[in-house]
Amino acid sequence: MSPPKSYRGLPRAHRDLSDPAGWFRRLLHKPKPSSVESTHASSSSPSSSSSRSPASSPRPVRPSPVPDISAAGSARWAKSYDVCICHSAGDLELVLELVSYLEGQPESFRCFLQPRDAAPGSAVVTELCDAVQNSHTWVMLITPGFLGDPWCRYQMHQALAEAPAANGRAIPVLKGVDRRDYPKELRNLYYIYMALKESGFQRIRDTVLR
Repeated sequence: MSPPKSYRGLPRAHRDLSDPAGWFRRLLHKPKPSSVESTHASSSSPSSSSSRSPASSPRPVRPSPVPDISAAGSARWAKSYDVCICHSAGDLELVLELVSYLEGQPESFRCFLQPRDAAPGSAVVTELCDAVQNSHTWVMLITPGFLGDPWCRYQMHQALAEAPAANGRAIPVLKGVDRRDYPKELRNLYYIYMALKESGFQRIRDTVLR
């Protein structure tokens, strides 16, 4: 619909005031802002996720180093023997098996066994004291025969005399002995109970390695 002739030649602002219907139609058909501009505006604003600082990764926990008993600087090499075994004469067969097991391990433990390693002609007590002082650990095989033998008690006391300066190096091993018969002198030390020979040997080996 064209404007009346009387409106022609008038400025648009005057025509709008004179023709409110036409002005209202133009207002309804006013173009909307471009979606491209709105998209550009939204993409130009930094995202909340990118404004976050990256989370710091936790530091890895390093395990405590395990001492290598076979290393050249290990304390075992400061001694002539790794293990001194205190036992009664009646338990010699079991002790021989234990010595064979330990010396056959990859660590090649050096065991002192008095009937085998004592120097001929030397004093028995001197040999025992030297072996105790020159051994990294002492295994005491506590059996009924051990408890009834005064010589075994003497060996035990010699080992305990060294123990205060060498915590963890005296290793009591119980076999065939009730807990109530465990020597009072050893009550402050944990012991290995040898129910089965194979598992008992394994626990002795593991304890010597500590």
